[in-house]
Amino acid sequence: MSDSEPKPSVLFVCVHNAGRSQMAAAFLTHLAGDRVEARSAGSRPADAVNPSAVRTMAEAGIDISAETPKVLTAEAVRASDVVITMGCGDACPIFPGKSYLDWKLDDPAGQGVEAVRAIRDEIERRVRGLLPELLPERD
Repeated sequence: MSDSEPKPSVLFVCVHNAGRSQMAAAFLTHLAGDRVEARSAGSRPADAVNPSAVRTMAEAGIDISAETPKVLTAEAVRASDVVITMGCGDACPIFPGKSYLDWKLDDPAGQGVEAVRAIRDEIERRVRGLLPELLPERD
């Protein structure tokens, strides 16, 4: 990809922006590097990222301990090519021309590390499946 080509932008949205969306954005950044812009937000952000999410991502070699939950804004949706919701219901604004996906995933809030590990692994699988769509091979 040349510098003149815009990189795809993905916004991951869940209610608290403390678990699923944080893990998904971190996996996308980890796997795609600077070829994709990955962001996350929540319709009702928590005060901090879920400690079980931080711990299970650290087990996968990804540090999200410095991340903070961010509020979902219409501007963030407008600036994204792909919006992936994870249980935020109707809180996510819809704009024409955007690609929307809804990933049904368990909420890690209040769950132990074992349960969050399974959610983390499913998120990683889905992010890996998304990569070929975001970054098609170029000739």
